[in-house]
Amino acid sequence: MLPITPPTKSGYKNNLERPRGLVFNIMRFALHDGPGIRSTVFLKGCPLNCWWCHNPEGRSPKREVVYVPERCVHCGDCVRACPEGALSLGEWIVRDTHLCQLHAECVDVCSAGAQAVFGRWMSVSDLTAELLKDRIFFDESGGGVTISGGEPLMQADFLEALLAACHAERIHTVVETCGYAGTHVVDRIARNVDLFLFDLKIMNSEKHRKFTGMGNHRILANLSLLAQRGRAVIVRIPIIPGVNDDEDNLNAASRFLAPLGLRDVDLLPYHQIASGKYSRLGLTYRMEDLLPPTEEHVQAIAARLRRDGLHVRIGGMS
Repeated sequence: MLPITPPTKSGYKNNLERPRGLVFNIMRFALHDGPGIRSTVFLKGCPLNCWWCHNPEGRSPKREVVYVPERCVHCGDCVRACPEGALSLGEWIVRDTHLCQLHAECVDVCSAGAQAVFGRWMSVSDLTAELLKDRIFFDESGGGVTISGGEPLMQADFLEALLAACHAERIHTVVETCGYAGTHVVDRIARNVDLFLFDLKIMNSEKHRKFTGMGNHRILANLSLLAQRGRAVIVRIPIIPGVNDDEDNLNAASRFLAPLGLRDVDLLPYHQIASGKYSRLGLTYRMEDLLPPTEEHVQAIAARLRRDGLHVRIGGMS
């Protein structure tokens, strides 16, 4: 897994400007990403390619400019603003991806919001200053900052510096991760993490590879490492019908977690909210015909895992 590296830029005033991270969203007043009221920072880039991913705009380790045709008023301002001439106006705006350099002038001039950019480079100091605007909500609710993605461990240097900056401000930190990284990365990041929200998707490695693009050996090793280090971890299991809701997978998950002493589990039922993002990004949504699990089915899975001694919640924290 290669780290995400910002473009070269000279003239940094001091080390607070380094490293920089590629951020694609900051969601305020989040209630399900850890305790209390939180601000969740989403970092771009993920080593997995989950069929059901609800943040496909976070997969690519690069900035992306996308076109939302239903918002377009066909004014042509974006075409005229593009310095590379990568855009043309027909029935819809067409982008030549070979010419586009992602400078995003088209986004700046689009008053209708039909052009959007995912990903902006931010320094730790700038991002920390932005997050500190919400300190009153953190203090009053017992909340803090959650770093999600994408996969935040792909930007390990930036993540480590951001977590340290949050702790210097006495802000509670949560990292939401798929766990796919080197163990040395997880070990050094963990020093400034108050709570991990750790995805456990599929226990069979070959099946995991089929539905995510990668095997799970590294993921399971990192989850074991965090347990051995005594780190606070909540395991998150997405419930994907026909993929990981079978008895074999549930049994394997229970057997794996029990000796590690990891008993806190959140079940996250699959939903279709993100399906519209895929077409805007030019991606194929492979779960288009999959229906969410019924409430009865999710409750049955929760009851099944509770019988194994796990402390199960549905939907995560609130």
